[in-house]
Amino acid sequence: MKFALELFGGLMIMASLLTLVKSTYWWIRVLDFPRVQVALFCTLVLGAYGYFYGYETTAAKLFGGLLIIAIVNELIHVYKYTPFVRVQALRSKIKVPKNSFGFMISNVRMTNKKHERFLKLVKETDPDMLLVNEPNQRWATAMEELDERYPYSIKRPLENTYGMMFFSKFPLSHVDVRYLVEEGIPSFYALVELPTGKKFDLFTVHPQPPHLNKDTDTREAELLTVAKMAKASPWASIVAGDLNDVAWSYSTNLFRKISGLLDPRIGRGFYNTYNALIPFFRYSLDHIFYDPAFRLIRLQRLPKFGSDHFPIFIRLNYEPLEADDHDVPVADHEDHEEAAELIENVKDIVPPTSPVNDIVDSSKQ
Repeated sequence: MKFALELFGGLMIMASLLTLVKSTYWWIRVLDFPRVQVALFCTLVLGAYGYFYGYETTAAKLFGGLLIIAIVNELIHVYKYTPFVRVQALRSKIKVPKNSFGFMISNVRMTNKKHERFLKLVKETDPDMLLVNEPNQRWATAMEELDERYPYSIKRPLENTYGMMFFSKFPLSHVDVRYLVEEGIPSFYALVELPTGKKFDLFTVHPQPPHLNKDTDTREAELLTVAKMAKASPWASIVAGDLNDVAWSYSTNLFRKISGLLDPRIGRGFYNTYNALIPFFRYSLDHIFYDPAFRLIRLQRLPKFGSDHFPIFIRLNYEPLEADDHDVPVADHEDHEEAAELIENVKDIVPPTSPVNDIVDSSKQ
C-alpha cells in the first residue's frame, strides 16, 4: 500500500507541476482541466500516508512537501471561482432594465437524438438569443420550428461535431461566418440590435480541445484572435461558446486580459457544464465573456437533456454608464507579446482562410 500511495501521489504531483510549463502540447494542457480532482487526490494521499506511515524520514517529508506544493498550485488557479473572492462582473441595480436580454448556450452533442427534450428546454427558458454548438443537418432539421420564435439566425450545421447555429429575436447585421484558424471550424460574428436601438457585437467560437495528437496551438490562436477583435471593436462585445478550455486555465486568463472582457463566474462558482454524464469529472467549458458595459442579472446552469454538456443561461443588461465600476482585466506588454507569438506560430503552419459571407442571417427583411 505504501508503494501504491507513493506511485499515485507521484503521478498527481507530476500532473500538477507539469501545468506550470507554458506549452501547447496536448498532454500538458489537458492537465489544466482536473485541477480540483488533482487537489483532492493529493489531499487524500497526504492524509493517508501520514496516518499509516508518518512523515519522520527525510524522503517522507520531501514527498509530503511536494504534495502540499501540488495542492497549493491547483488551488491557486481555481480559488477565484469560489464565493471567497470578490466578483468581477457586477450585478445590475436597475429594477426595470430596458436593455436586458437572455442568452442560452448549449452544446447539444451531435450524436444526441433527444431533440424534443432540448426544444422543450428552449421553450421553457425562452432566451432572446440561443447559441447551439455541434448541430449537424439532423439537428438543424429538428430545430426548424425555432424559426418562428427567432426571426433572425445564422446556420452552419456540419457533420464533424463543429457545426454552429445561432438564433435571435433581435435584428442582426454585418453577419459573417469565419474560419479564423482551421478549415471546418467556423465561428460567427454579428452586430446585434436591441429593441431600444442599442447595439453590441457578438463573437461565437468552438475551437478544438486538446486530445491525442492534437495540441492546443490552434485553440489558443483562435481565442486570442477573437480577443483582439473584441478589444478593437468600437462596440461593446460578447464572446460566447464552447471554448473547450476551463475558466481557470492560463490561456483563458490570457484571453480575458487581451480582450478586456469580464467572466461572470469569478467570485460566484464553477458552473461546470461538462461532463453532464460523469458527475465527478466536470469542468467549465461553455463560456460567455462580456464587455464591462453590461451588468449581470442572472447566471444559471440549466438541466441536462441528453447531451454531455449542460446548457448555461445568462441574463444581462446593457449599462454603459456603469462600466467604470468593474475591475477590468488588463494585459501588459508581456501578455501582448505572448498572444502575438501564439497567433503567429499557427499562421506559420496553418494556411490562412478567408472569411466566408455566403451565409447571412435568415432574417425576415
